[in-house]
Amino acid sequence: MVQVVYEDNHLIVVNKLSGEIVQGDKTGDVTLIDSVKHYIKTKYNKPGNVFLGLVHRLDRPVGGLVIFARTSKALSRLNDMFRNGEIDKTYWAVTENKPPQNEGTLEGWIYRNEKQNKSYLSHRERPNSKHAVLNYRLLTSSDRYFLIEVKLLTGRHHQIRCQLSDIGCPIKGDLKYGARRSNTDGSISLIARKIEFIHPVSRQHLSLEAPLPDSPLWKFFSCAVRR
Repeated sequence: MVQVVYEDNHLIVVNKLSGEIVQGDKTGDVTLIDSVKHYIKTKYNKPGNVFLGLVHRLDRPVGGLVIFARTSKALSRLNDMFRNGEIDKTYWAVTENKPPQNEGTLEGWIYRNEKQNKSYLSHRERPNSKHAVLNYRLLTSSDRYFLIEVKLLTGRHHQIRCQLSDIGCPIKGDLKYGARRSNTDGSISLIARKIEFIHPVSRQHLSLEAPLPDSPLWKFFSCAVRR
């Protein structure tokens, strides 16, 4: 079932569950796009094909907020907003280690290995690399794990996973980037937690937050941050 966080005539924001795939790949699994189209078609009794524009993606093992455009006008404007950095994206990551500093900026150049579906970080520009920048701060910790808030300033392939791993803070469950063990459900402990932006048509300010997964660790961190 699609978890809708916000919808109007021009866009719809849903909470993607870990394991859901946003758009089709070689697995042939049902996509989030297909599910949202079905939701719209059923709810509004729409005939024929449903228009739904893909604005951005999340990795399959990552959960959290995904924006889709319901009109071509909204799609064009949202694409421009993402390109111009006008959409504020906040992630929560649970890491295995404490970062070397409680807050800071991570900057480098990311290059992708297509065959491995993995990104690597270079601290100097190199061929086929893309500049990558994020801000982070440590929010709280448990006896074994650390909750880090990430403000993503560029959107590169596996950027948060790659850059946190580079400072010795692999995300819990993320074997590809150095985690010691997997999560039982196959997820990684990274959530697209919050988005803020000006609505591309109505110009209303939107601030939307994803619900956290129903697990003891996430519940602990949610309570710890509220205290």
